[in-house]
Amino acid sequence: MTADDLNAPLGQHERKRRRKFPVPIPQAIAATLALFVGVFVAWAVIGDDPFGGEPMVAVPIASHTDAGKGSDAAKQSEAIAGTHIANRYDGPATGPAEGTAPPNQAPAGNTKTVTIIDGKTGTRQEVVIPAGNDTKDHGPPEQKFEEVTVHGSIPKIAADGTRPAEAFAVQVKALPGRPDAPRVALIVGGLGISTSATAAAITRLPAAVTLAFMPYGADVAHMAVRARGEGHEILLQVPMEPFNYPDNDSGPQTLLTSLTPGQNLDRLHWLMARFQGYVGIAGAMGARFTASEQAFSPILQDTAKRGLIFVDDGSNPRSVAGRIAGADNLPFAKADMVLDSVPTQGEIDHALGRLEMAAREHGVAVGISSALPVSIDRIAKWAKGVEARGILLVPITAVALKAKQS
Repeated sequence: MTADDLNAPLGQHERKRRRKFPVPIPQAIAATLALFVGVFVAWAVIGDDPFGGEPMVAVPIASHTDAGKGSDAAKQSEAIAGTHIANRYDGPATGPAEGTAPPNQAPAGNTKTVTIIDGKTGTRQEVVIPAGNDTKDHGPPEQKFEEVTVHGSIPKIAADGTRPAEAFAVQVKALPGRPDAPRVALIVGGLGISTSATAAAITRLPAAVTLAFMPYGADVAHMAVRARGEGHEILLQVPMEPFNYPDNDSGPQTLLTSLTPGQNLDRLHWLMARFQGYVGIAGAMGARFTASEQAFSPILQDTAKRGLIFVDDGSNPRSVAGRIAGADNLPFAKADMVLDSVPTQGEIDHALGRLEMAAREHGVAVGISSALPVSIDRIAKWAKGVEARGILLVPITAVALKAKQS
């Protein structure tokens, strides 16, 4: 510091300050982002990668033309094929085994050829793959007996004229040395609602006993398939109007005398679509409906048109089913007695004895029963010795179809 500085008045000679250049931070951030976006757009435009951003894996493919030439691609493919990765299916072996067709000649009927197009270069390559067992184009054989409706599949006569009642009928073997032995057909109904009762009927009763299913069970379709798998013929029980309806209600979609024929047929088709594979239908309740020819006739006509049989439970003496069935050439059977109208062990045994006597007198007899535990138990025990007594236990089609033929 000099003397002049000490004597100089304050504030007369200010120190020269350094010039400042303030930096606007928002503008700097914006410029940085603009630069980044510009670089990204330029890379996207210039770069030639149509699959950019997608997860990718590069796997060498050995074409048929490379096989056997010892090319690097073929060697690399063989090295990859020889590496086993646990819990992964890599398809059939690519190398030709002994006795198989060469790579460019596929075995007839066992393979199919597909075309692979490279999305980047447009190169086309023909690849032969196993045809496999494709069943979607060739449905199960039973589909030829199904007509698709708004309610689902319902029975129909196949294009070759085969009727469902004939296709799903169980073959009957005559008693050794007794070709004309009296026949007894037994039907156990009311199945499909109680799982335990249905399972008992399927497993405990002989296969020749026909099982009738109500259409309301949640698992009725599965249980019907199981019953057929055990060798039983099955029936669909169709609820029909009783005399004291609706106080005595037989269930949803009941056929009613107050409805038009079209309305009743629509309900019938809804009921028919609940499960498949039955040989015919049987009434459930229906004392009023089966006595009305005007209401009942369209139902039996549709049943005949679909190649089914009809079974009358015999509970209504005023039923017109037999007369209508004869006029429509409908295979028909009528139960001679209800076995468990009094559901006790003694009464059911007596009813089975009377059924045997009816079969010996007329050559054939039909009995019907509910799926009560006592009924299943007595029928199962009675059936064990029936052949020894000279009686042939048969499914219902062996009675109904024979009656039509005679």
